[in-house]
Amino acid sequence: MKALILVGGFGTRLRPLTLSVPKPLVDFANKPMILHQIEALKDVGVTEVVLAINYQPEVMLNFLKDFESKLGIKITCSQETEPLGTAGPLALARDKLIDGSGEPFFVLNSDVISEYPFAELIRFHKSRGSEATIMVTKVEEPSKYGVVVMEEESGKVDRFVEKPQTFVGNKINAGIYLLNPSVLDRIELKPTSIEKEVFPKIAADQKLHAMVLPGFWMDIGQPKDYITGLRLYLEAIRRRKPYKLAVGPHIVGNVLVHESAVIGEGCLIGPDVAIGPGCVVEDGVRLSRCTVMRAARIKKHSCISSSIIGWHSTVGQWARVENMTILGEDVHVCDEVYSNGGVVLPHKEIKSSILKPAIVM
Repeated sequence: MKALILVGGFGTRLRPLTLSVPKPLVDFANKPMILHQIEALKDVGVTEVVLAINYQPEVMLNFLKDFESKLGIKITCSQETEPLGTAGPLALARDKLIDGSGEPFFVLNSDVISEYPFAELIRFHKSRGSEATIMVTKVEEPSKYGVVVMEEESGKVDRFVEKPQTFVGNKINAGIYLLNPSVLDRIELKPTSIEKEVFPKIAADQKLHAMVLPGFWMDIGQPKDYITGLRLYLEAIRRRKPYKLAVGPHIVGNVLVHESAVIGEGCLIGPDVAIGPGCVVEDGVRLSRCTVMRAARIKKHSCISSSIIGWHSTVGQWARVENMTILGEDVHVCDEVYSNGGVVLPHKEIKSSILKPAIVM
């Protein structure tokens, strides 16, 4: 089987992290976002993953070369010269996706994190005999999204309603699809939306089904949702693979610590924290609801909450970092500095406090 991951553009919502690497390579729970997807695809027998990309393909491919051999999966790029929306990239990658087997292929949005129930999706798709199957997830406020109106029992999709003002349902497109090759015949090589132009036509032909996604779902394309996504991901690890989580008197709730990270005495870490490879957390540090990326150093008695600390960054002694502060790569926060929602571009030194949310260039 094959899969196409819609990587897309510049990742502006996750700046300053995406100033250093393309968005799919930003770490989430101690590994690049896109690797979570590729590993799950490999587990259900996908042999080739095509990345639909219009920005820095060589950076992506060079990085993923290592994983090709480790995972035993072929990874190629299909590069757009102009943005093609969410359906155009399928037409562009047509020759890579069709292998004559007639097997369906996966399409994923690269920002989506979930438990990726791909095996269940394959079974559902084949049992319904549909041309296309989309995964949907339940939300509390459907008026903010495009809602998928479907038959509860069969999963057959009736129609799509964009940001409904009256209640028509609470299920939205989760950005995970399984499509028969015939879907490619419906897509022209031009900027096209799969959600607004392709799926409604398949639904009108009674050939589109939706499967309700079990477990959690999050689009982690912006910092607030990234932090929420980490909480949901760690909860899922607690249920399925609790041995992967850190334990000890200094740990509260769900915490993921890379085996090469070093943690000092008298710390309190958690809940909902990921500490990456090569990180050093000195004595007496307090961490909660945050990510500390590879090779960062958190100095004595500092406190970090609801924030993302980028690669190779340093937080000084007695510093306080909170309220969705995002430190880009190689940022150095000096001792006793306070950051309240600072968004700091790479390679900066912060010598004075950031008292209200601001971008530091």
